[in-house]
Amino acid sequence: MGRAGARLREFRTQRGLSLSEAAARAEVTKGFLSLAERGKTNVSVPVLIRICDALGIGIGDLFEYPAAPIVRSGAGAPLEMGGHDVREELLTPKAERHVQVMHTVMRPGGGSGGAYRLDATTIFVYVLKGGLSITIDGQTTLLDTGDSMTFGATQLHDWYNPTDGEAEVLWTIAPPVGAEDFSAAVRGG
Repeated sequence: MGRAGARLREFRTQRGLSLSEAAARAEVTKGFLSLAERGKTNVSVPVLIRICDALGIGIGDLFEYPAAPIVRSGAGAPLEMGGHDVREELLTPKAERHVQVMHTVMRPGGGSGGAYRLDATTIFVYVLKGGLSITIDGQTTLLDTGDSMTFGATQLHDWYNPTDGEAEVLWTIAPPVGAEDFSAAVRGG
Protein backbone atom coordinates (compact mmCIF):
# COMPACT_ATOMS: atom_id res chain seq x y z
CA MET A 1 0.00 0.00 0.00
CA GLY A 2 3.00 2.32 -0.36
CA ARG A 3 1.80 4.86 -2.92
CA ALA A 4 -1.87 4.34 -2.11
CA GLY A 5 -1.19 4.76 1.60
CA ALA A 6 0.60 8.04 1.02
CA ARG A 7 -2.34 9.22 -1.12
CA LEU A 8 -4.77 8.24 1.67
CA ARG A 9 -2.79 10.35 4.15
CA GLU A 10 -2.71 13.23 1.66
CA PHE A 11 -6.50 13.14 1.19
CA ARG A 12 -7.09 12.82 4.96
CA THR A 13 -4.92 15.83 5.80
CA GLN A 14 -6.43 17.89 2.95
CA ARG A 15 -9.81 17.32 4.55
CA GLY A 16 -8.54 18.33 7.99
CA LEU A 17 -9.34 14.94 9.53
CA SER A 18 -7.30 13.48 12.35
CA LEU A 19 -6.33 9.81 12.26
CA SER A 20 -8.92 9.16 14.98
CA GLU A 21 -11.73 10.91 13.07
CA ALA A 22 -10.98 9.17 9.77
CA ALA A 23 -10.57 5.78 11.47
CA ALA A 24 -13.91 6.14 13.26
CA ARG A 25 -15.66 7.04 10.00
CA ALA A 26 -14.08 4.02 8.27
CA GLU A 27 -14.80 1.70 11.21
CA VAL A 28 -11.13 0.74 11.62
CA THR A 29 -8.71 1.41 14.46
CA LYS A 30 -6.49 4.47 14.50
CA GLY A 31 -3.44 2.18 14.56
CA PHE A 32 -4.64 0.22 11.54
CA LEU A 33 -5.24 3.41 9.52
CA SER A 34 -1.80 4.69 10.49
CA LEU A 35 -0.21 1.43 9.30
CA ALA A 36 -2.20 1.58 6.04
CA GLU A 37 -1.10 5.16 5.38
CA ARG A 38 2.52 4.14 5.88
CA GLY A 39 2.18 1.05 3.68
CA LYS A 40 2.91 -1.27 6.61
CA THR A 41 -0.18 -3.52 6.45
CA ASN A 42 -2.34 -5.37 3.98
CA VAL A 43 -5.80 -3.93 3.45
CA SER A 44 -8.67 -5.97 2.03
CA VAL A 45 -10.68 -4.51 -0.85
CA PRO A 46 -13.83 -3.99 1.30
CA VAL A 47 -11.85 -2.21 4.06
CA LEU A 48 -10.07 0.01 1.52
CA ILE A 49 -13.49 0.93 0.11
CA ARG A 50 -14.63 1.96 3.63
CA ILE A 51 -11.51 4.08 4.15
CA CYS A 52 -12.00 5.79 0.78
CA ASP A 53 -15.69 6.40 1.55
CA ALA A 54 -14.72 7.93 4.91
CA LEU A 55 -12.43 10.35 3.07
CA GLY A 56 -14.99 11.12 0.38
CA ILE A 57 -12.88 9.64 -2.43
CA GLY A 58 -13.06 6.59 -4.65
CA ILE A 59 -10.47 3.85 -4.99
CA GLY A 60 -9.91 5.21 -8.50
CA ASP A 61 -8.48 8.38 -6.94
CA LEU A 62 -5.56 6.23 -5.80
CA PHE A 63 -4.85 4.98 -9.35
CA GLU A 64 -2.01 6.00 -11.60
CA TYR A 65 -2.72 5.41 -15.27
CA PRO A 66 -0.36 4.47 -18.12
CA ALA A 67 0.50 7.58 -20.14
CA ALA A 68 0.41 5.94 -23.58
CA PRO A 69 -1.75 3.37 -25.36
CA ILE A 70 1.25 1.05 -25.73
CA VAL A 71 2.25 -0.51 -22.41
CA ARG A 72 5.37 -2.67 -22.49
CA SER A 73 5.68 -5.83 -20.43
CA GLY A 74 6.07 -4.97 -16.75
CA ALA A 75 5.48 -1.26 -17.39
CA GLY A 76 1.82 -1.01 -16.38
CA ALA A 77 0.80 1.53 -13.78
CA PRO A 78 1.00 -0.01 -10.28
CA LEU A 79 -2.49 -0.53 -8.92
CA GLU A 80 -3.24 -0.79 -5.21
CA MET A 81 -6.87 -1.81 -4.78
CA GLY A 82 -6.41 -3.69 -1.54
CA GLY A 83 -6.17 -7.42 -1.03
CA HIS A 84 -3.18 -9.37 0.21
CA ASP A 85 -0.19 -11.01 -1.47
CA VAL A 86 -1.19 -9.49 -4.82
CA ARG A 87 0.69 -7.31 -7.27
CA GLU A 88 -1.51 -5.48 -9.75
CA GLU A 89 -1.00 -3.13 -12.65
CA LEU A 90 -3.39 -1.15 -14.80
CA LEU A 91 -2.75 -1.71 -18.51
CA THR A 92 -5.15 0.78 -20.10
CA PRO A 93 -4.72 4.57 -20.21
CA LYS A 94 -7.25 6.85 -18.51
CA ALA A 95 -8.50 8.07 -21.91
CA GLU A 96 -9.73 4.55 -22.81
CA ARG A 97 -13.52 4.69 -22.59
CA HIS A 98 -14.54 1.14 -23.58
CA VAL A 99 -12.58 -1.28 -21.37
CA GLN A 100 -10.25 -1.28 -18.38
CA VAL A 101 -7.69 -4.08 -18.18
CA MET A 102 -5.76 -5.07 -15.05
CA HIS A 103 -2.99 -7.64 -14.68
CA THR A 104 -2.84 -9.37 -11.29
CA VAL A 105 -0.13 -11.68 -9.93
CA MET A 106 -1.01 -13.52 -6.70
CA ARG A 107 1.15 -15.51 -4.34
CA PRO A 108 -0.35 -18.75 -2.99
CA GLY A 109 -3.37 -17.78 -0.88
CA GLY A 110 -3.27 -14.18 -2.10
CA GLY A 111 -6.50 -12.50 -3.12
CA SER A 112 -9.09 -9.80 -2.59
CA GLY A 113 -9.37 -10.39 1.15
CA GLY A 114 -13.14 -9.97 1.12
CA ALA A 115 -16.20 -9.72 -1.08
CA TYR A 116 -17.16 -6.58 -2.98
CA ARG A 117 -19.15 -5.49 -6.04
CA LEU A 118 -18.78 -3.03 -8.90
CA ASP A 119 -21.90 -1.24 -10.10
CA ALA A 120 -22.92 -1.00 -13.77
CA THR A 121 -20.06 -3.09 -15.18
CA THR A 122 -19.30 -6.51 -16.55
CA ILE A 123 -16.15 -8.33 -15.50
CA PHE A 124 -14.22 -10.80 -17.63
CA VAL A 125 -11.34 -12.72 -16.02
CA TYR A 126 -8.79 -14.89 -17.83
CA VAL A 127 -6.29 -17.10 -15.99
CA LEU A 128 -2.84 -16.80 -17.59
CA LYS A 129 -1.02 -19.03 -15.09
CA GLY A 130 -1.92 -21.09 -12.03
CA GLY A 131 -5.46 -21.05 -10.71
CA LEU A 132 -8.15 -18.77 -9.36
CA SER A 133 -10.93 -19.54 -6.90
CA ILE A 134 -13.73 -17.04 -7.41
CA THR A 135 -16.89 -16.87 -5.34
CA ILE A 136 -19.81 -15.02 -6.90
CA ASP A 137 -22.96 -14.54 -4.85
CA GLY A 138 -21.96 -17.48 -2.65
CA GLN A 139 -21.11 -19.94 -5.45
CA THR A 140 -17.43 -20.88 -5.78
CA THR A 141 -15.81 -21.77 -9.09
CA LEU A 142 -12.22 -22.93 -9.63
CA LEU A 143 -10.53 -21.68 -12.78
CA ASP A 144 -7.29 -23.16 -14.15
CA THR A 145 -4.73 -21.86 -16.65
CA GLY A 146 -6.51 -20.93 -19.87
CA ASP A 147 -9.97 -20.77 -18.26
CA SER A 148 -12.06 -17.62 -18.35
CA MET A 149 -15.29 -16.36 -16.85
CA THR A 150 -17.65 -13.47 -17.45
CA PHE A 151 -20.02 -12.21 -14.76
CA GLY A 152 -22.04 -9.19 -13.77
CA ALA A 153 -19.92 -6.94 -11.63
CA THR A 154 -22.90 -6.02 -9.44
CA GLN A 155 -22.68 -9.54 -8.08
CA LEU A 156 -20.86 -9.89 -4.77
CA HIS A 157 -17.49 -11.45 -5.59
CA ASP A 158 -14.34 -12.55 -3.80
CA TRP A 159 -11.25 -14.24 -5.25
CA TYR A 160 -7.93 -15.83 -4.32
CA ASN A 161 -5.14 -18.11 -5.56
CA PRO A 162 -5.80 -21.66 -4.25
CA THR A 163 -2.60 -23.13 -5.73
CA ASP A 164 0.87 -23.74 -4.29
CA GLY A 165 2.45 -21.52 -6.95
CA GLU A 166 2.04 -18.03 -8.28
CA ALA A 167 -1.16 -17.27 -10.21
CA GLU A 168 -1.55 -14.65 -12.91
CA VAL A 169 -4.83 -13.28 -14.28
CA LEU A 170 -6.15 -10.55 -16.56
CA TRP A 171 -9.30 -8.69 -15.52
CA THR A 172 -11.33 -6.70 -18.03
CA ILE A 173 -14.02 -4.31 -16.81
CA ALA A 174 -16.45 -2.87 -19.33
CA PRO A 175 -17.17 -0.03 -19.35
CA PRO A 176 -14.12 1.20 -17.42
CA VAL A 177 -14.51 2.61 -13.96
CA GLY A 178 -12.47 5.80 -13.69
CA ALA A 179 -11.21 7.83 -10.76
CA GLU A 180 -14.12 10.25 -10.98
CA ASP A 181 -16.79 7.57 -10.53
CA PHE A 182 -15.05 4.75 -8.66
CA SER A 183 -16.50 5.82 -5.31
CA ALA A 184 -20.00 5.19 -6.59
CA ALA A 185 -19.00 2.09 -8.55
CA VAL A 186 -17.21 0.00 -5.93
CA ARG A 187 -19.08 -1.29 -2.91
CA GLY A 188 -18.35 -3.89 -0.31
CA GLY A 189 -20.79 -6.63 0.58
